[in-house]
Amino acid sequence: MSTPTPPEVPRQESLIEYPSQFPIKVMGQKVDGLVHAITLIAHQFDPAFDASTIELRESKGGKYLGITITVTATSREQLDELYRTLSTHPMVKVVL
Repeated sequence: MSTPTPPEVPRQESLIEYPSQFPIKVMGQKVDGLVHAITLIAHQFDPAFDASTIELRESKGGKYLGITITVTATSREQLDELYRTLSTHPMVKVVL
C-alpha cells in the first residue's frame, strides 16, 4: 500500500524584490560584544555588508540595545536562515 503524495502547495509570491536592501532590527542586553557578534552574523549572510550602516538605539533605562542592520537580501531562504541564526544567538532577545 503506497502512501498518497500530499498535494503540492503553491509557492507564495514574495513581496520582496531580490536583490534588495533589507533592514533587520535586533535587540539584546547592552553587553560588550553584542554589536560585534551581530556584525559577524551579517557578514556570513551578506559578504558585502557595510558595518558603518549599523544604527544603534539604547533603551530608556540603558539596559538594552537595539541594533538595525541593513543587508542585501538575495532570497527568501537567505533571510529565513539569517533570522534563524540571529534569533538563536545567546546574546539576542528579539529579532524583527
